Amino acid sequence: MDQIKQIQAFVDSATRGSLSAAARAATVTPAVIGRRLDALEARLGVKLLRRSTRRLSLTSEGQAFLEDCQRVLNDLANAEAAVSLGSIRASGHLKVSAPAGFGRRHVAPQVAVFMSANPDVTVRLDLTDRLVDLVNEGVDCAVRIGEMADSSLASSKLGEMRRVVVASPAYLARHGTPRTPDELSDHNCLSLDQQRGWTLRETPTGEAVNRKVAGTFECNDGAVLHEWALAGKGLAWRSMWEVGDDLRRGRLVSLLDEYATPPVGIHAVFPQRRHLPLRVRLFIDQLKTTFGDAQYWEIGGTTSD
Repeated sequence: MDQIKQIQAFVDSATRGSLSAAARAATVTPAVIGRRLDALEARLGVKLLRRSTRRLSLTSEGQAFLEDCQRVLNDLANAEAAVSLGSIRASGHLKVSAPAGFGRRHVAPQVAVFMSANPDVTVRLDLTDRLVDLVNEGVDCAVRIGEMADSSLASSKLGEMRRVVVASPAYLARHGTPRTPDELSDHNCLSLDQQRGWTLRETPTGEAVNRKVAGTFECNDGAVLHEWALAGKGLAWRSMWEVGDDLRRGRLVSLLDEYATPPVGIHAVFPQRRHLPLRVRLFIDQLKTTFGDAQYWEIGGTTSD
């Protein structure tokens, strides 16, 4: 029990920004929160928070530990709810946000499955590529891809996603296949407008670098680049969530896989709450089950015809 209190004190302090705010959330004094943090750091043997009279900041160890702690506390709350709620059904309104393209292809179908299983829940799904303000816009859960920069939000990792360089068999038959990133300069690379470059390793075991590419076409809509790659007009650097099914069916071929960078995380983020509503917990669990399955991405997140 003391360990859970220490972890909760750490999460509340890190996400709320002060010992006083963490103390109010736990209905104890700031001194109690301070003692719990001291005990946690002493037990782990690392400094998690830099504390001053004005503010708190996370150390690098604390930043890495925070996400794990949030996940542990969320899983614990889910386990307690599963036991205590029994046959209680989820109800109420759920507001979800997701990136436009990813949300259209992968989140919207999951919303349909969720609503079928939970008929007393109504859902609003907002698809947008801007970074929404969950608290001020009343969003219960947002799906985000990449690094989580805002530590004021709780997050749960749903799965992983990687990007690949792709081309159609017809394009490769006409222009050949690049074997190293240096050979991209010999090909028509279809680029996203204002994209810094394609991130690839310099060597199969080297560092990741943003490599400038050039071609005859740029567009601010990734779906258009996907269609042009399918049409054999050039190479594109796209996410597996978009091209996985095309790769499986042979409509596209992945290139330079040995130079690919590690995958990035797919996360559900939500406002810090001690007890998430059942509808939110169940929806996040469903996404985690689906997006955490590697086979789902191998078939492009679709059902084979």
